[in-house]
Amino acid sequence: MDGIHDMGGMDGFGPIPIEVNEPVFHAEWEGRLYAINSVMGAWGEWNIDAGRACMERLDPVVYLQSDYYRRWLLRMENLLVERSMVTRSELDSGAPVGVAVEPLPTEEVFDRMRASRSARVDAPIAATFKIGDKVLVRNIHPTGHTRTPRYARGRHGVIDRDHGVFIFPDSHAEFKGEAPQHLYSVRFTAQELWGPDAAESDTVYLDMWDDYLDAG
Repeated sequence: MDGIHDMGGMDGFGPIPIEVNEPVFHAEWEGRLYAINSVMGAWGEWNIDAGRACMERLDPVVYLQSDYYRRWLLRMENLLVERSMVTRSELDSGAPVGVAVEPLPTEEVFDRMRASRSARVDAPIAATFKIGDKVLVRNIHPTGHTRTPRYARGRHGVIDRDHGVFIFPDSHAEFKGEAPQHLYSVRFTAQELWGPDAAESDTVYLDMWDDYLDAG
């Protein structure tokens, strides 16, 4: 998705403040939201990629004006409505108006959280590329979620490592299946990404799936 969230390689947004002795949470509500997010995830109504995709759909102005955990809050509200777990009117009023959903028992929540699995898939799927292959990142502009950063599209790199087979986030985010495929660490020169003014000795490594790459 070509949204405001894809800020890699962009500048002009001001300095990144470094806070000495930064606390885990700056306010009590942030910790509560973190806990709610974890508990709601145990329902299994969405996945991490769908969560990312939902945040990416936030209005650009709202996205830029919101801090980290406010984006989490807005994403949570939208996911709950999209998955028909609450209605928008319930959120706006703070009072349930439909059929109440039985809460999960505490121990079941913890059991489901402990059982969370890796995105790695144990499947005998052949790799399209091998270490040392030159590749070209496809210049794609999907309307949905993608992990392909804008600044790498249309750029040449070299396969540095094959991580194995993983869930493909683009389809996973849309609940269209896992579409498992190989995930690679691809090495790019800084000059390939940023132009001749970049340091000649610098390199960038990006994790990229088969469906993002062509032979290059």
